[in-house]
Parts: sequence; structure tokens; C-alpha cells
Amino acid sequence: MAIPTFNQMLQPLLALACRREITRRDAALAMEEHFQLSPQEREARIQTGATYVSNRSGWAMTFLTKGGLIAKVAPRTYRATDRGNQFLSEHPDTITVKDLEAIEGWKEAWRSQRREKPELLGTVADNNTTPVEALSEAISTLNADLKNRLLSTILEQSATFFEHLVLDVLLAMGYGGSRADAAEHLGKSGDEGVDGRINQDTLGLDQIVVQAKRYAPDRPVDRKTIQAFVGSMTGQGVTKGVFITTSSFNENAREFVLRGANTKIVLIDGERLLSLMLQNHIGVRVERQLEVLELDQNYFTEDE
Repeated sequence: MAIPTFNQMLQPLLALACRREITRRDAALAMEEHFQLSPQEREARIQTGATYVSNRSGWAMTFLTKGGLIAKVAPRTYRATDRGNQFLSEHPDTITVKDLEAIEGWKEAWRSQRREKPELLGTVADNNTTPVEALSEAISTLNADLKNRLLSTILEQSATFFEHLVLDVLLAMGYGGSRADAAEHLGKSGDEGVDGRINQDTLGLDQIVVQAKRYAPDRPVDRKTIQAFVGSMTGQGVTKGVFITTSSFNENAREFVLRGANTKIVLIDGERLLSLMLQNHIGVRVERQLEVLELDQNYFTEDE
């Protein structure tokens, strides 16, 4: 038989998640068995090197997650939710993307924090969009999903790992120049609450201190936390600081920074941090590169 499409895997994967916990790896193996694929079909690969089965079962799990039908219960491990069990009883034979689109909150689940994202991959390329628009929206959708998975992975790491991560991001952005020793990780007793320091010049005469808070998305940073950071900056004798969090900043915190006269603080929330990580390839890798070609009118212009 032909390798099943990702939407053909929706129902059997949900049924599997209703019975037990699953990972993306054993979901792919389960789909190979469920559809009784031949050895050649199991080994067939797309250009990135991943098998068709693992790629499609992974996307099926993403769609089920966006619908709230399965949820992460441990690192890389998923289980059907109460909604998922109910949904399976209502769709015992087949689940389509149209069925998922009817779920309340479906469109909102495909949007990153506080910023709207394009519609769901697979539905954007309709008669009302050009191929270039569909490609652009598809890439944005892929990045939106990657950001969600990236944030989830960051939150599973230690606070120390996150402190090193934010220094890597700032160095990749050009802070400290190209010197490998420009950044120093602190985050220990005697450092007055500062997690890192970046020297802007060789002698360290101009410094930026860094505070990193690995908070859950629903826990915004408040004014009191920013005030404590300003106190740490004063203790370090530094007037420039960067405060980075995986969550957000409440309005009082932002207003306090705007009113600061003696210090210059840049606030980077979770959404901006994830964008910077993608832009600078921190924690992500290029899986595939595409070229979009356009007609070169200059080539066809004859010299007089």
C-alpha cells in the first residue's frame, strides 16, 4: 500500500494515545505496524533525510496537540486528554483536518504568544492566495510551531543552561564583538543576582550585565523584579543591562524601565527571544533551504 498521509494517521494516533503514553519515535513505529508498511515504505525518505512515516506521524501529533486532543505529560511524551478521549468516541473511524478545524480555539492554537500567525499549514494554499503567499505563510506556520516546541524545550532545561543560552544569543547578535571571551557567566553567590556580563571592549571598560529568568509563559516579570535588577547593576557599577525572560513583562515593569534616568535596560520577552534564536540559529538547525526564483527583467533588456 502507499505510505499514508499525515491526516490518515490522525485517528489511529489518537486511539493509540488514548490507550497509552506515546513519543514521536514510537508513534512512527506504531504507524508502520498499523498500516502494515513494507520494508521499502518504512525506509523511504524525504530530502531532509527523515523517513516519510516519521515526518507525517510527527505532523499528525502536532495537529492533535493543537486541537487539545493530546498533551505533553513528560519530556517528549504525550497522552490523550479528556477532550481527546471524547473526540475519539465521536470520531471512531476517521478524523480529518476539517474535523480538527471545528474544534473551539483551533485557530488561536496556531498563533504564537501575543502575535497573530498565519492560518494552519495545509489550508493556506487555497484559491485566494498566490503560490508565493502560500509559501510565505507555510514558512511562518512552520516557524510558529518551531517556536512553541523551542520554548517547551527551553523550559525543560535548568536555570543555569538558560543563563548560558541567553549569553550565546547576545554574542551571536554581535554584543562583545567576535571575541570568544567577551561573555562571562556569573549566576553564583557574590554576584549580586546578575547572571552574566558582556565586555563591549577589550579592557572591559564598557560592560553590559544580563539577567535571565526562565519563567512559565503565564508568569510575567513584575516591577519588583526589575527594581532588584537595577539594584544589582548599581552594585556592579554598570549602567547598561539586558533582562531576558521566557515569559513577558507586565505594564508596571515596562513603565519603570522607561522612567529610568541613570540606567539603560533592554527588555527581551519570550516571543522576541525565540525570534532572535531562530534568526541567529541558536538551538535550531537548517533542515532544508529553498530558493524562490523570479524573472530577471534586466537580462531581457537589450542595450541600445
